[in-house]
Amino acid sequence: MDKGTIIRTIMLLLALVNQFLVIYGKSPLPIDSLLAEHVVSGLFTVVTTLTAWFKNNYVTKTGMKQRKTLIEKGLTKKKKRRKNIRK
Repeated sequence: MDKGTIIRTIMLLLALVNQFLVIYGKSPLPIDSLLAEHVVSGLFTVVTTLTAWFKNNYVTKTGMKQRKTLIEKGLTKKKKRRKNIRK
């Protein structure tokens, strides 16, 4: 098995154990629903923001090389500047 499969399997087992504990009234995380809502909302915002920023920008060394190659081969959309022509 690869590393990703092992991690996903462990996370699945933790989720199942957590679900059984909740079913039997043994909440492993003693937090109220409002705090849970804020935490989930905050995590969603942070993950979404970082993913969008990372995916849409060339921030890694590989990404910078890709950008350079795209520019060299003329594969990027560059906005052409218009000269102000006054009559």
